[in-house]
Amino acid sequence: MGKIYQTACPLNCWDSCGFRVEVEDGKVVKVDGDQAHPITKGKICGRGRLLADRTNSSERLLYPLKKINGYFQPISWDQALNEIASKLQEYKHEYGTASVLHSHDYANSGLLKNLDQRFFSCYGGVTEVTGSLCWGSGIEAQSWDFGDAYSHAPEDILNSKNIVIWGRNVARTNMHLFQYLQHAKKNGTKIFVIDPIFNATAKIANQHISVKPGMDGLLAAGIMKEVLRLKLEDTEFIENHSIGFHDLQLLLDSVSIDYLSEVTEVPVEVMTELAYLYSDRPTSTMMGLGMQRYHNGGNTIRLIDALVAITGNVGIKGGGANYANKQVGQSFDIDALTLPKRKQTERYFTMMKQANGIVTAKDPEIKMVIVTCGNPLTQVPDTNEIKQAFQAVETVVVIDQYMTDTAKLADFILPTTTVFEEEDIYYSSMYHHYVNYGPKLVEAPGEAKSDLWIWTELAKRLGFEKDFDFTREQWINMGLQTLQNQGVSYNSLKDHKHLELPVEPIPWKNHRFRTPSGKYEFTSKAAKEKGYEDLIQLTLPKESKWSNPELSQRFPYALLTIHPMRSNHSQHYPLFDKEPKVKIEIASDIAEKLQLQNDDYARVWNDRGEMKGYIHVLPQIHPGTINIDEGIWEKFGGTVNQLTSSRESDNKRGSTLYDCLVNIEKVG
Repeated sequence: MGKIYQTACPLNCWDSCGFRVEVEDGKVVKVDGDQAHPITKGKICGRGRLLADRTNSSERLLYPLKKINGYFQPISWDQALNEIASKLQEYKHEYGTASVLHSHDYANSGLLKNLDQRFFSCYGGVTEVTGSLCWGSGIEAQSWDFGDAYSHAPEDILNSKNIVIWGRNVARTNMHLFQYLQHAKKNGTKIFVIDPIFNATAKIANQHISVKPGMDGLLAAGIMKEVLRLKLEDTEFIENHSIGFHDLQLLLDSVSIDYLSEVTEVPVEVMTELAYLYSDRPTSTMMGLGMQRYHNGGNTIRLIDALVAITGNVGIKGGGANYANKQVGQSFDIDALTLPKRKQTERYFTMMKQANGIVTAKDPEIKMVIVTCGNPLTQVPDTNEIKQAFQAVETVVVIDQYMTDTAKLADFILPTTTVFEEEDIYYSSMYHHYVNYGPKLVEAPGEAKSDLWIWTELAKRLGFEKDFDFTREQWINMGLQTLQNQGVSYNSLKDHKHLELPVEPIPWKNHRFRTPSGKYEFTSKAAKEKGYEDLIQLTLPKESKWSNPELSQRFPYALLTIHPMRSNHSQHYPLFDKEPKVKIEIASDIAEKLQLQNDDYARVWNDRGEMKGYIHVLPQIHPGTINIDEGIWEKFGGTVNQLTSSRESDNKRGSTLYDCLVNIEKVG
């Protein structure tokens, strides 16, 4: 048996688990859970366990690669770095630094992964992507309502009388919350799941409410109408700690409960039941990320926030509109790491619209794209559009561990290390508030190098090496310097492996909010200052029978693209024992109408593209609904984003990945 080390999971995930990793003869042989971790307590998912295979796989990229005459050839690090640095100098001199696009995502939660931003700041400032494919609409919405997006500590859920899991399958995406739910239910807490799919979380609930995809905000509006009709609102909170309630009343009065029932496909009596549930405080609402991936995504979260607020479930034990917990990331001194003031120029494309930005940019045009912590050819919506954009760029550089769909389009590929081959600290801003230490456990294979090493070497060649002349320990302490008085430092983390960050376990308990008014804002001053509509609206998805009847005639089915069970986005697909294939999950009414059966081969299409896969009938999914898990690589059947739209959400901060109508047919 080898030596056991405590470390942590780097994946972009709710749970941010503690690991115990066995190393023998310089190789990671097993990943297991760390029973000493105060939140994850030894339980980890299969995605975490597969990080051993990700580290040891024979498919790892081991040497820098350059595309020559259409084929990749290994080159030395010196050649790769010299040529990339020369390109950066050329583009800076000829066109300005904004001619370089930094395309990034959040595949790794390591603190030092932020140093890519430091490099580009010192370079002079490049074109960056903003917003989020994942949770951006909801973050922005809660910043308008509360002033920020904060959640209750995990254990506070045990104070709840009722728990509403809204658009979130925690059994798949947040397994430690699922354990808390099981504990809470044993204590007598009632659990309700609102979701178009009867999922594994719904199986333990007291009741499952199926809602038409994209209509969650209108369901919240219907519940609020019933709250007000039954006089169940918390008048003390509304009168003393909020502004804009009258505007909300006018909005709710402008629509009938029967209309809201019709578009949501939820009976009025269920809305009434949920009105009583929310007024029976404390009721905790745990929101997922999918229901804000629509054109109306920001308003969806604002309407659910408003429901939580008018029923007095804000700032109390066992309550909360729990969506994200930005307190966690705000604990670190990110500015010290990234040096944003060093930028001499700034330009932004939203993450969703980066393809359009690339092909339409002027003064300067985009000449170079550098991709870090992401696989945009699989993850960014409208795959055909993003592929054409990347192909149009003069120079594409990808830093990755595998030959992803994006890497295949690169001119240079730089092989980087895995979590067990570099030292860092890991945290999540989505669920719990512990930071975890991750030591370097093994040497990287071949010539793979850490992202930090790559940025440091490029900085030397570009003349700002002093800005990267720090040890790993110094970098980590730089990011932790705002926490030194709280006992959180590099040395204390090395000693304890995980430490609690100083966050408020019951946010907004003093009813002082971070909004311009200092109160909860049903009508948002921050939104108005940014040039957006300050009033909450009862908006619909762009693609629905209500908003686009002609489109829905041609493409009658709503497409969901949920997170896969066994892969963190696109990262794990090449590691499966059995080669993955596209599974098309359909509602039973679709199967019956089109005479589709399990394992039939079918085509799903719309005006943006098509893909093929194998039918799996889900008897308990909302009528007229199809799901295809996101993240599948081209060689395994192709990403579902061949079908999705690159449109932005209503507040321009999120994607519309779920706002998608399709058709389906059996093929030979």
